[in-house]
Amino acid sequence: MNSSRTSAHVSRSQPVPFASVSTLVWLGVMVLLWGLSWPATKLALDSVPPLWLAAIRFGSAALCLFILLAIRGSLVLPPRADWPIILSIGLLQMMVFTGLGMIAMTQVDTSRAVLLAYTTPLWGVIVGWLLFRDTPTGWQLLALAMGLGGIGLICSPWEMDWSAPGVVMGSVFLIIAAISWSLVILHIRRHRWTASPLSLAPWQMLLATVPLALFAVLLEGSPTAIAFDWKLLELLFFIGPVATSACFVISAEHGRRISTFAMSNFTLGVPLIGILASVLLLDNRLSLIFVLGLCLIVCGMALAAAAPRA
Repeated sequence: MNSSRTSAHVSRSQPVPFASVSTLVWLGVMVLLWGLSWPATKLALDSVPPLWLAAIRFGSAALCLFILLAIRGSLVLPPRADWPIILSIGLLQMMVFTGLGMIAMTQVDTSRAVLLAYTTPLWGVIVGWLLFRDTPTGWQLLALAMGLGGIGLICSPWEMDWSAPGVVMGSVFLIIAAISWSLVILHIRRHRWTASPLSLAPWQMLLATVPLALFAVLLEGSPTAIAFDWKLLELLFFIGPVATSACFVISAEHGRRISTFAMSNFTLGVPLIGILASVLLLDNRLSLIFVLGLCLIVCGMALAAAAPRA
């Protein structure tokens, strides 16, 4: 699951009009890995409780980034001016978004989970309107109507069995997670950065890991009960060091070379790849109502990303 895409946006002072082929290839790899991390997370949840999985994910990713920055000679304590954004990303985007998302995935199929989690641009329009009086344009209102219509279809009793234990709760958790991520996006746009996003990333991940581990101990018990084997270790390596830390490096290094609009459209591929991978790897089945809701949400997110540019 992607927990770092928005952080790459902030380091772009003058985006390059035409990205190089290598940049597009690296960003394509990043989107592919983020999309594949969703079915990988679902498989890992068969062996690891959700809060422990979230803690392991960010703990291992933070360790990798601390080592990378130390090798580069750029590992320093974050400046005081960046503490607010560390708290925002570490607690809301990483801890709340990922923690709630993984709990929800124990009750909700992966296709629905990745789609609802990536409705962030839609909630961003509402949150910006309510908190910052950013009056939405007509195009943004149209995007919001399309996206909310798609969410309504996917969460409707015709598509989702409301009588199944935890299904409604899981969907609500995913929507709360998406809203928390939208708050972070709005904070990122308004924050004046002192250090680079990459230099702050391991501190944000460490900040997320500590409370996640504490909650995991209290609610899920000791990690000694987890039955580690090579298959699980491979999944954990992919989810943490690869799909989190390595993808964050790609996002920080190459995401600044394209415009925010282009990056927003690039990341639309994450839920599409996640859904396709879930169908192929986890045997998820897509109903006609789900596909219709998917089309409405994706069109709404694309329009929401394009509307500010217009």
